Amino acid sequence: MDASGLIERIGRWIDTRIDEAGPDAPPPILGIAGSQGSGKSTLARAVADRFGAATLSLDDVYLTQAERAEMARRVHPLFATRGPPGTHDLELLDAVLTRLQTAGPDARTPLPRFDKLADDRTPESDFPVVQGRPRAIVLEGWCLGATPQTPQALTAPVNALERAQDPDGVWRRAVNAALAQNYAALRARLDALVFLKAPAFEAVLDWRCEQEAGLMGVAVVSPERRAALARFVQHYERLTRHMLAGGIAPDLTVDLDAGRRIVAVRPGVEDV
Repeated sequence: MDASGLIERIGRWIDTRIDEAGPDAPPPILGIAGSQGSGKSTLARAVADRFGAATLSLDDVYLTQAERAEMARRVHPLFATRGPPGTHDLELLDAVLTRLQTAGPDARTPLPRFDKLADDRTPESDFPVVQGRPRAIVLEGWCLGATPQTPQALTAPVNALERAQDPDGVWRRAVNAALAQNYAALRARLDALVFLKAPAFEAVLDWRCEQEAGLMGVAVVSPERRAALARFVQHYERLTRHMLAGGIAPDLTVDLDAGRRIVAVRPGVEDV
């Protein structure tokens, strides 16, 4: 199935869900999970444009820089770096989802945005606004639907970052606890979850470098920048490997090859 076929399939699910629930029911929430660079944002935008959905990203509800600095002081220094579970403002996200699902025709719902260059949330005056109630809500995020690991799986570090900066496992246990609590509650709000599955974790660095090159307007990133990104993705490695090994329960899994081409689409609990 090509990408257009996947979009049409999701659209049919949206139409069916709305028809079954009735016009006065809250718009369904579709989650899209997948590693960095897997195409989540592209798919979310395509679905939103085609079917009149509002789109949100976990990337836009990171805790502010000051809040993460406080968490780094109070819990573990690695929480200063955005990305892993525990670094998102899920209360803010929950409130925005509720506003969108209960919005009237004249309602105006601001959607949070995060400035990655400034590493901080943008001023609320700069938030884009959704007018009325959308037909559906698309929420994309790399760790959406990830399940907690077992205590035994947390024992050994998975990379140099964990060995050097989290030798006692304080950070990874805190991330795991967040998954079991607030992130599990977020998964429960989703009406369906699509997982864009990378062929292996090793593809993630290449995809992240391609992303960065596109943002910079260059063909490839420099060796120095690639090395910096390799260090950065170590923050995501443990949970990404866990998800690729089955640590997620999606309703639809989309298998990708190293070129991000769809090689298989496999239904899960609910055939989206």
